[in-house]
Amino acid sequence: MSETKKEARGKREFNRIRNREAILDAARECFRERGYDNSTIRDIVRRTGLAAGTFYNYFSSKQDIFAALLTDFLGQLNHNLADSRQAANSADDFIYYAYFALFKATANDPLVYELAHRNDRAIRDLFGSDILGLTMISLEDDVKSAIERGLLPDLDQEYLCAAFFGVGYELSLRLAHRAHKYPTQAEAEARNATRFATNLFLNGLKLDSLFRNNAPSPTMTG
Repeated sequence: MSETKKEARGKREFNRIRNREAILDAARECFRERGYDNSTIRDIVRRTGLAAGTFYNYFSSKQDIFAALLTDFLGQLNHNLADSRQAANSADDFIYYAYFALFKATANDPLVYELAHRNDRAIRDLFGSDILGLTMISLEDDVKSAIERGLLPDLDQEYLCAAFFGVGYELSLRLAHRAHKYPTQAEAEARNATRFATNLFLNGLKLDSLFRNNAPSPTMTG
């Protein structure tokens, strides 16, 4: 292949990436200002400066844009979460850095996280699952591994994963609202949420161990 053809192909690829990002950035702003339901494709295209025909080379509907935004967000988030959990050398690290990866991603892009929870039906239609199902599989694998490595106590894994996810899910909703309202405080809020969740979980694990070691036998309570 000649250098000229390589350059032309490289330029086309650069333009393709640039146009896609321009559309997604415009969609984020429209959804932020007008809400998902009130935003139209025309609103989004106007913000990009692209021709309407160019838009349809990348997306066929507003739902496609929503799916792309959420897929990008969840893909990067799940990768970061798995890396954080697998690199942990203690229970403190396992909990703290996993929650920090989640909350930092939420703080950096609170709009996507809020959209995901405002459109639960759309999530199921797009992915065949809710957001819980998209993240629980890798979490269950990492929790099982952490228990086998002795980082976490040998508790009921189903309950433990549900608790991990429940705390992260609910705190992320609160964080998303705060970061959206006060964007300059987003990073600080992510760290605050991480400290809160970590302390809550670590203390809960200690209490569970204490209760198990001192719990009355079933015959005494029967």
